[in-house]
Amino acid sequence: MEEKKVNSEESPDYPLHLTGENFPEAVKKYPLLVVDFWAPWCGPCRMLAPVIESLAKKLAGTVVFGKVNVDEENSLANDFGILSIPTLVVFKNGQKIDQMVGALPERMLEEKLKGYL
Repeated sequence: MEEKKVNSEESPDYPLHLTGENFPEAVKKYPLLVVDFWAPWCGPCRMLAPVIESLAKKLAGTVVFGKVNVDEENSLANDFGILSIPTLVVFKNGQKIDQMVGALPERMLEEKLKGYL
């Protein structure tokens, strides 16, 4: 199997910590960005975290993942109408194209995201 070389600046293989300051740049920079709106006290968010980390490695070079802590970035969560967490918002070429609520199984989430490639 061919090893994929990934430039961590261009396509990180880990979830990015997104804030109100760097969020707009990330949405513009990455062709396919999946943003996890979460909070540390949220059980389903903690269940989804290892799925996001695994997919960030597995899909590096094609999908970039980011995380927004809704407790720290309340205005960003409000901008996107986040009412339940975890919520995943998918951006393609700078435009919001999908939103998923809940802790999805890794295989289901991976298949869904591959449909956006």
